[in-house]
Amino acid sequence: MRTKSLAGLTALMLAAFALLIWLGVWQLQRLHWKEGLIAEIETRTKGEPISLSQATALVREGKDPSYYRVKVDGRFDHAKELYLYAVSEGRAGWHVITPLTTEQGEVVLIDRGFVPEELRDSSSRAQGELGGVVAVTGIVRVPETQATFTPDNEVGANRWFWRDLPAMARAIGAAEVAPFYLEAEKSDVPGGWPEGGQTRVELPNNHLQYAITWFLMAAALLIIYGAYVRSLYRPSPPLE
Repeated sequence: MRTKSLAGLTALMLAAFALLIWLGVWQLQRLHWKEGLIAEIETRTKGEPISLSQATALVREGKDPSYYRVKVDGRFDHAKELYLYAVSEGRAGWHVITPLTTEQGEVVLIDRGFVPEELRDSSSRAQGELGGVVAVTGIVRVPETQATFTPDNEVGANRWFWRDLPAMARAIGAAEVAPFYLEAEKSDVPGGWPEGGQTRVELPNNHLQYAITWFLMAAALLIIYGAYVRSLYRPSPPLE
């Protein structure tokens, strides 16, 4: 009876041990993938800027243009600013998203940066409403999807809580816009607002810790199993 019971326990132990080892190896694979992703983003955000047409071509080819630096020349249409709710360094406010039209007639939405609540109205930061042809360098970000707890956009009130690119294009009356938006890099803007350079690249990378945890659990399982088996076959003390 003891042998049959031990055989069943051993089978369960081996299955659990194999699962724990697999989870540890999987986390190591995820670690390798995440390190590669972080390195790729680092390369893109610090590389030479590409053109708007090059970034658009990447999308047409089915490639992800995220985090490439793009340099584009054009004119802002400040009358069609959109306001995306944001918190920057503990301050509540808005990202100012402005359509920019190139000399070729292409339209791309530029997230010019953050303004606090009291500067949402463009008249309060008129110095920063750049006229004429401007050169903008920004980081490519692809459209978002609404998260579970993200409020609905209030399109009529021009209060946005997530970047719904098709809806934003309709709001500014554009027949077509670039299939991404650009987060403007920090630059010297008259009056200091909007404050660019708001791109945040913070990818959690805890896969090594997770892998170590799974491997330690596998080792602990072996130790417990070994101790149990040893207890089964330990000679009983002689009766006095």
